[in-house]
Amino acid sequence: MSRKQQLLKRHRRNKRIALLIGLVLMLLAGVLVAWWLPLLLAVGAWLAHEAWFADHLFYSPKDDYLYDFGDQARQIPVRLESGRLVPESPLELAPGETLVLGVQVKSSWLGRFFDPTIEVAGGQSLDRQGFERGVDGLRYLNLSGLTDSLASGELQLRGRHCRIRIQPQLLAWRDPDYRCQRVMVIAPHADDAELAAFGLYSQADEAWIVTLTAGEIEAEHYQAMGLEPAAAAQLKGRLRAWDSIAVPRWAGVPEAHCVQLGYFCLQLSAMQAAPEQPVASREAQLSDIRLFRQFNPFPLPADHDGLPTWNNLLADLRELLLKARPDVIVLPHPSLDPHPDHICAQAAVMQALEGLEWQPDTVLGYANHLHDNDRWPMGDSGAGIALPPVFDASSVLRPWCLSLSQAEQYDKAMALGMMHDLQPRMPFKRRLRRSIQRLLAGRVPSALGENEFFRKAVRRHELFWLLRQR
Repeated sequence: MSRKQQLLKRHRRNKRIALLIGLVLMLLAGVLVAWWLPLLLAVGAWLAHEAWFADHLFYSPKDDYLYDFGDQARQIPVRLESGRLVPESPLELAPGETLVLGVQVKSSWLGRFFDPTIEVAGGQSLDRQGFERGVDGLRYLNLSGLTDSLASGELQLRGRHCRIRIQPQLLAWRDPDYRCQRVMVIAPHADDAELAAFGLYSQADEAWIVTLTAGEIEAEHYQAMGLEPAAAAQLKGRLRAWDSIAVPRWAGVPEAHCVQLGYFCLQLSAMQAAPEQPVASREAQLSDIRLFRQFNPFPLPADHDGLPTWNNLLADLRELLLKARPDVIVLPHPSLDPHPDHICAQAAVMQALEGLEWQPDTVLGYANHLHDNDRWPMGDSGAGIALPPVFDASSVLRPWCLSLSQAEQYDKAMALGMMHDLQPRMPFKRRLRRSIQRLLAGRVPSALGENEFFRKAVRRHELFWLLRQR
């Protein structure tokens, strides 16, 4: 069982205990006060749960984030004067530097009911970076893209439903412009490359998109059209295979650089456990991956037998790596992103690189999911991305941030809108919860699309982590 599954199991157990206690108290109120009081309390408790307690937050908002940023960061003394962030000495910052500011954020009482945010204003730019309700601890603002305002002393910080105290150092990293290199994005599923790195790969001098699985499971949307479960899963896999080839064309990536490997969703860990053993699809009644590889621009080793094995996956990846020879590989972060296919995708690429005569210059990690907080990145679409919750400083986490213009954000949103998996309507329960949160908690859904990933992924930043560099 993964760490996230353990946290979710504990969260549900605690919720059941709280529900049982609440039920006993309501029954007592009905006996001692009035018969109708439990009904009123039940409705109120349900509304409060949907508005303020439905988030999957598996830590206390009073916990400090614990990061080890390594020894490559430049530490810049700054101070906060009447809301203005003032460097202690003149700054010389390059436009693309990654800037991170540690702040102590303390929620006001309203910040327990409305999402606390810090407004970051500089020149014509206004950003709002969100945090957990009831926050009271060390957090990290992302000031990347605001070098001019910071250097000129014009950067303003203002807490909304929270107060801030500045930490003594601003952290800055200067990196190569990875957009000027050959980039390969590894996507466990169609849409992972767009969620994490559309802005990067759409601006890269040369880009490759390699998708590992067809993402064919959980095809209820297609079953509702009248298809049998296996046929629905096959149709969903074919559509997502098409998406993985076609959608990057919107960003100018040539079809010859888009590859779908067609392995089966949520089966990579079983393949890894028995590298020579084929692992069939959970739902599509398939044990041959070639149905989902028909749009590929060139043959690959596993086309010979179509077997879904770990060894075939490694052979495919080695062939692609040697063919593309990317300077930069972008893949899921092995400790931040808990999805089992994402963990295995990273492991497969790193294993495939072992022993090759060629090696990439840089490996960047991304996180489309988190262990501890399903709502991260917090805040609204179009806002900046504050650093995620981390509570284990045993390994170095070195950020690299790419800033996106508003036009680039809209292009990214349209790319996500083309993805079939992000098009179906949310379940009624989730739509109702969103309406309650909008009414009672002031949360505004994204105007770009109904799926939650439009809020999470279409931001003024794309955040990556340096995993390896030569």
